[in-house]
Amino acid sequence: MSIKKISKFQPELFEFNSDNLKKIKNEIKKYPKGKKNSAVMALLYLAQEQNQNWIPLAALKCIANLLEMSYIKVYEVVTFYSMFNLSPVGKYFIQVCTTTPCMIRGSKKITDICKKYISQNQNDLSENKLSSWTEVECLGACVNAPMMQVNKDYYEDLDKDSAEKLIKQLLNDDFPTPGSAKNRKNNAPEAGKTTLLDVKNA
Repeated sequence: MSIKKISKFQPELFEFNSDNLKKIKNEIKKYPKGKKNSAVMALLYLAQEQNQNWIPLAALKCIANLLEMSYIKVYEVVTFYSMFNLSPVGKYFIQVCTTTPCMIRGSKKITDICKKYISQNQNDLSENKLSSWTEVECLGACVNAPMMQVNKDYYEDLDKDSAEKLIKQLLNDDFPTPGSAKNRKNNAPEAGKTTLLDVKNA
């Protein structure tokens, strides 16, 4: 497992905004008395969302204080899970699945496009600071391979052309509609249904 890149440039303070403080209050209510540190994952998500897709160290201290747990325990959680970023990743964070199903269906072409248009190295920001990319393990959409995740959204059934178009849009600060590049619905067969065609006899 690779070591997380921690930003050299850290804000001195971090405070949750009023909307997130309300969400935090509701999250803590979900757990028994004395167990509010169980909400740590939810608070890390909120911090990342509020801070443009990455979590500064000051946010870890803020979370530790809110949940009355040690800073090192929050740090252990945030460094263990791959979905948390400890350095800026840009407005559009691209995660390319390169596990076997996606690899077989051409995920290398997508990583090559990322290298061409975003940055040669994973986790490096694009020239305009809008985006970065990384390879990840299975994102659970194998039947729609190859695919990638941008922030919280999935883009599936990609090929070289559709991936290139999508990345160019992101770099122009234009967020494309998530879903299948082939416009198929969910996991429906690409060539249409082959069974249960006769509804009367089904």
